[in-house]
Amino acid sequence: MHARVERDGEVDEVAVEEPLEIRVDGEPLAVTMRTPGHDEELAAGFLHGEGLLAGAPRFHPTLDANAVDVAGPLAADLGARRFYTTSSCGVCGKGALEEVAVHAPELAVGPRVARALLAGLPDRLEQPEFARTGGLHATGLFDAGGALLAVREDVGRHNAMDKVIGRSLLDGTLPFRDRVLCVSGRLSFELVQKAAVAGAPILVGVGAPTSLAVALAADRGLTLCGFARGGRLNVYADRARVA
Repeated sequence: MHARVERDGEVDEVAVEEPLEIRVDGEPLAVTMRTPGHDEELAAGFLHGEGLLAGAPRFHPTLDANAVDVAGPLAADLGARRFYTTSSCGVCGKGALEEVAVHAPELAVGPRVARALLAGLPDRLEQPEFARTGGLHATGLFDAGGALLAVREDVGRHNAMDKVIGRSLLDGTLPFRDRVLCVSGRLSFELVQKAAVAGAPILVGVGAPTSLAVALAADRGLTLCGFARGGRLNVYADRARVA
């Protein structure tokens, strides 16, 4: 989604950023700054990544265009948990690493994929809104042969991944097992966490990983590849899946 704004007497197309309140049975749980669209997918992916869902969610009807109300099923009592997320950093302000890390099941052995194919995945991402605005991130889900299965764009890189994961959760195709996730930006701890919880054995990014992202990928046995551009990439963790 994009909007038109004036700049120096000309008209530019810019990415839309608006708040989304995620509710559970009518109670506010999280607010995230996102690009409108695929909001139920976003809520599903976010709650799954936080380990709060016991299966594909149901939704209460709501007339609020900037809210999603989840009806469960929940995997745990929410208690006093509340989140505020932004388009830049995802869930911010958590006090300890233990609160951020969500238990992820052991990853499948997964496919063994040619290095050149992994390096070329960013070129296969479909990003029409980025082409218009230059202001959105993308996450793509690929099969082991490099076919694009799903892609979502958002002002928040974590939102784009949540939307892809949420779509798969609603379709009953999680965990990913033999799939590959590819993101258009840098590789943060949070993206590795979401990928691991979704069961993705391989995560590829156009940009650089952080030290904590590499450490988490190594701990979970996830193949982490960065700087995928120009037909090349760097492998930072679990290179056994890279042919």
